[in-house]
Amino acid sequence: MTKKIERVQAGEKVFDWLLLLFSIVVLYEAYRIDDGIRLNSAGSFPIGLALIMLGSSLAILFSHRRKQRDPHILTATQEFKVFLHEHFKPHIVVFSIVSMLYLAAIMWTSFYVSTFIFLAAMFIYYRQGKIISSLMIATLAIAVIYVLFTIVFRVYLP
Repeated sequence: MTKKIERVQAGEKVFDWLLLLFSIVVLYEAYRIDDGIRLNSAGSFPIGLALIMLGSSLAILFSHRRKQRDPHILTATQEFKVFLHEHFKPHIVVFSIVSMLYLAAIMWTSFYVSTFIFLAAMFIYYRQGKIISSLMIATLAIAVIYVLFTIVFRVYLP
């Protein structure tokens, strides 16, 4: 019987360590809410969640300790290139950039205008140029959002 060697994805171990570091920072910041650990303080819930994050990240780090890198990846530079190729595909990069532009656009235009433009652009992009139906779907989505929040819930959207 041969033992199957588990492979680690490119950048996975670095991500595990960054997750552990982030969990420690979150725990520190949660501790600073009330400068201590008291059961009925405002910081008790964030501290509990941070401890769960810390425990989870340690469990993940521990479970990946025996995983090995792909034998075709020989250097950190190669691993970084593989990581970029696997995790930064064009559709993910486009969505991330357009989402950041959308968040910035909300400040300059109304919620409804910027949301319509964002939805229309994303539908057109992901539906590979079907402009008319994408605009119709975006219009319908904005109409539903308007009716729900403005008329039914009476919530002001910027």
